[in-house]
Amino acid sequence: MSKYAKISAGLLAAWFVFSLFSSAMHLYRNDPNAPPIALGIAVVAPIVLFLVWLASSPGFRQFVLSLSPFTLTLVQSLRTAGFVFLVLGAYKILPGFFAWSAGWGDIAIGVTAPFAALRLAKPGHRKGFIFWQVLGITDLVNALALGTLAGIIDPHGIPTGAMTVLPMSYISTFAVPLFLILHIICIAQARRWSADLVAPGNRFRTAMLQGQE
Repeated sequence: MSKYAKISAGLLAAWFVFSLFSSAMHLYRNDPNAPPIALGIAVVAPIVLFLVWLASSPGFRQFVLSLSPFTLTLVQSLRTAGFVFLVLGAYKILPGFFAWSAGWGDIAIGVTAPFAALRLAKPGHRKGFIFWQVLGITDLVNALALGTLAGIIDPHGIPTGAMTVLPMSYISTFAVPLFLILHIICIAQARRWSADLVAPGNRFRTAMLQGQE
């Protein structure tokens, strides 16, 4: 397990540095009327690579599923930083419909993340836990879709060019795909919680499972 922990930590660090350097080199800038292809690849590629590795490596899969769902969910509280979208929308640096949707969506997930981690990240609340994770994914996908289609939705409106340069490009190329990966891991973990462990009143077996995490 320690091998995969070290590899994962190294890859995360390399990904973080690459995201910053590629943004600093303006690799994601594009014409306002053209789809952000480079930015889209930067968002999708890490998720695809993670899923391929997860599906093809039993050892990595075992390591990922052994991670604490409490910790992975609590990390989502960082999304309260979504208020930045609201500020940029208010100053007309980003389109209002995109900024308000992405901002309030992230804030809602970030504010409820501690509750989800403390109350839902356990077998007895499997359905609620998965539902919350799906809501988090929906928020991110919605923001990505609106950001990508902003030029089509309002051709003469404010472009989303601010999302292709630092510091906002860091959100698109690192934070968003990482949060999506964390949601995927939590759902995969919850799906493995067996039915007998989530049966009402079976507190002893639930406590035993939690003690093994």
